[in-house]
Amino acid sequence: MPDGGDPAGAVGPDGVVRVTVAQIAVSDDHGANRQTVLDAFGVAARAGSNLLVLPEYASAYDPRGVGPEHAEPLDGPFVTLLRDRARRHGIAVVAGVTLPGADGVRAANALVVVDGSGELAGVYRKVHLYDAFGYRESERLEAGPADADPVTLRLGGLTFGVLTCYDLRFPESARRLVDAGADVLVYPAAWVAGPLKADHWHTLLRARAIENTAVVIGVGMTGKGVVGRTLLVGPDGVVGLEMGDEQAYRTVDLDPAPLTAVRATNPSLANRRYTVVPAGT
Repeated sequence: MPDGGDPAGAVGPDGVVRVTVAQIAVSDDHGANRQTVLDAFGVAARAGSNLLVLPEYASAYDPRGVGPEHAEPLDGPFVTLLRDRARRHGIAVVAGVTLPGADGVRAANALVVVDGSGELAGVYRKVHLYDAFGYRESERLEAGPADADPVTLRLGGLTFGVLTCYDLRFPESARRLVDAGADVLVYPAAWVAGPLKADHWHTLLRARAIENTAVVIGVGMTGKGVVGRTLLVGPDGVVGLEMGDEQAYRTVDLDPAPLTAVRATNPSLANRRYTVVPAGT
């Protein structure tokens, strides 16, 4: 991981974006999780990063299930801390949070995107709930609208788009983000462990990169019941970073030039014959 370098938040003239990924353990102790976020921002600031990515459910997590008891509003302590630290360090951040649900009974699994000035640049509510492999996420969480505008953030020479965990299994979601201009697909996750699950995570992240000629970053939570295994894949499908199951931080530089070159050599986005339309529209 680079130590020092350019001031945090300052993108160079070549459009290269420095990204710190935080593979952290999260508990149901909200205060302890906020301290972990402070630590992560410290790492990103020392590395001179432009963007910090935290996993799904970074505000609070219980492997038995996350629900309304873990929820905080957008003006609550967790998002307020993200905005304060982003503003202080000039570092944008993507983080998983649990928000109060619209139905007053369930919660919403969401990602917040905060820019380097501390402004809330977007909120993505997870569309595909994890009703699979013996889990019923929909009993405690409500799905986000499938036709909501894609959430993207422009940094340097790249546009970042965000999706969450189980969304990875639905390639239409990724293609819709690419249609909205995304060059980098970011998947914060608490990818549940189990037979073949780590292999699925690795395979699907590579597939989303190859089929979209996009950089893909999957940031996994580590700890009890989840796999960790943060992965960064280039637009040619080559793995540039792969982590184990330990708590750790890594920082990488993303250069827009190789992505442009791959898309020129492999113009699969230009050659496709179908578009993605959200269900129900």
